[in-house]
Amino acid sequence: MKVVARFITLLSLLICSASFAATLHMATDADPSSLDPHEQLSQGTLQLSHLAFDPLLRWRQDHTFEPRLATSWKSIDKLTTRFELRKDVYFHSGNEFDADDVIYTVKRLKSSVEFRALFDNIKHIEKRNDYSIDIITHKPTPLLLNLMAYLFPMDKDFYQGRDDIVKFGNSFASRNLSGTGPFIITSREPGTRIEFVRNANYWDTNSKGNVDRIEFSTIKSDATRLAALLSGDVDFIFPISPLDMPRVKRSRNIQLVTLPSTRILFLQLNQNRRAELKNTKVRQAINLAVNQEIIVDKILKGFGTAAAQLSADDFLGHLDSIKPRFELDKARQLMREAGYEEGFRVSMMAPNNRYIHDEKIAQAITAMLSKIKIKVDLKTLPKAQYFQEFDKRSADIMMLGWQSDTLDSNNIFEFIIACPNAKTGYGVYNANGYCNPNLDNRIKSANRELNPEKRIRLLQQIESTIAQDAVIVPIAWEHLAWGAKQNVNIKDVINSQDWPYLGDLVID
Repeated sequence: MKVVARFITLLSLLICSASFAATLHMATDADPSSLDPHEQLSQGTLQLSHLAFDPLLRWRQDHTFEPRLATSWKSIDKLTTRFELRKDVYFHSGNEFDADDVIYTVKRLKSSVEFRALFDNIKHIEKRNDYSIDIITHKPTPLLLNLMAYLFPMDKDFYQGRDDIVKFGNSFASRNLSGTGPFIITSREPGTRIEFVRNANYWDTNSKGNVDRIEFSTIKSDATRLAALLSGDVDFIFPISPLDMPRVKRSRNIQLVTLPSTRILFLQLNQNRRAELKNTKVRQAINLAVNQEIIVDKILKGFGTAAAQLSADDFLGHLDSIKPRFELDKARQLMREAGYEEGFRVSMMAPNNRYIHDEKIAQAITAMLSKIKIKVDLKTLPKAQYFQEFDKRSADIMMLGWQSDTLDSNNIFEFIIACPNAKTGYGVYNANGYCNPNLDNRIKSANRELNPEKRIRLLQQIESTIAQDAVIVPIAWEHLAWGAKQNVNIKDVINSQDWPYLGDLVID
């Protein structure tokens, strides 16, 4: 009887789906490198996750949370939070979602090199029944709800037994997908295109989204991508180059939507590869020789904010006293004091299609460093190849952009600044070779400090130490820009994290 009822429900949903008559043609600069949501902690992975999976909680545009696969939650004690799960939710495979899928997913996240640092403080999950769980942490965790926005339950019965996480490999999970999300992948040509159809059995029947098909294309060139939008070949694009914004604004048929972002672009100086970079004065000189204001003004055309620290101004670790400084004479003096007046040669790698004008920024920085006689051998690569080289730490200086996964300073610190630790996942994106155990202790303390004032002090102490030690070279917080035809209501689905909720998109 249950099978018949399910068939009737599915049939009715398929009939109703005829009212979804909109196809979205969209283009971006790069596609997700894998279908495995735990293979790489990246913007592309999270964008895909919001298309094909669902999180327990979801960020609203005002940075509050809305329930998704968790319908409600409450704190039981300092270490325990109870989540009630949504019923009558089905994966693309047809398997029914329940608590076992959440437990399975957390275990897999804790085994992922990329994600384990985020979920390391989760001790275990107690299953109260099929739709109720208690998440128990090792220590008090002030950002537990923030983490739940990154927990996209996977289909245990679909993946289990063939769920190895193989970075840049050819695993089952990198090629196959079964989520609970609004769209199902029907075809994929890596690096070129992905096609999605609406999940007729999607649980969120309250969504006003009317897109029943998405044709996702990768167009690496900013100019070509914009031309496709202006000609009507695509309906929605991102990102938009700052150079192209005046042209978009002049078009009556195209809407431009922009938002400030907390994603920061910076350079990492690998102390393990070059003895010169172990010298604090050399790192300070490099920081003083890079003119962030010029980069934002001339290359980003004002579409960004010059950075001198990792914490954006609305993060708890931000210090107003740390501002961009361009002091070439002081930089040269520091090079003399360090014993490198005649400079030295370094290698540098940067992507050429991942961040806004990343290649141009890298080229500008090589010219700036030449002013203090540091000769830079620059190599730029497409996103997919670049991050393979990044994982190998293949250059003395490497470029990276980071969007805090929890909208909090400590997420950046634990991934970029903490000493690399394969067991906890801390420092997994640390290409600095910098390791300060005292700083690590503060990072760990901030992850469990529930007193807001004490936590702010901890985070600001960390930020101050990073600046004094000149661990990295901050460049800019990038702003985000999307373009679409006037009948595509993107304002309702975009956000400062750059994960458009396309399941809710309405096309008039």
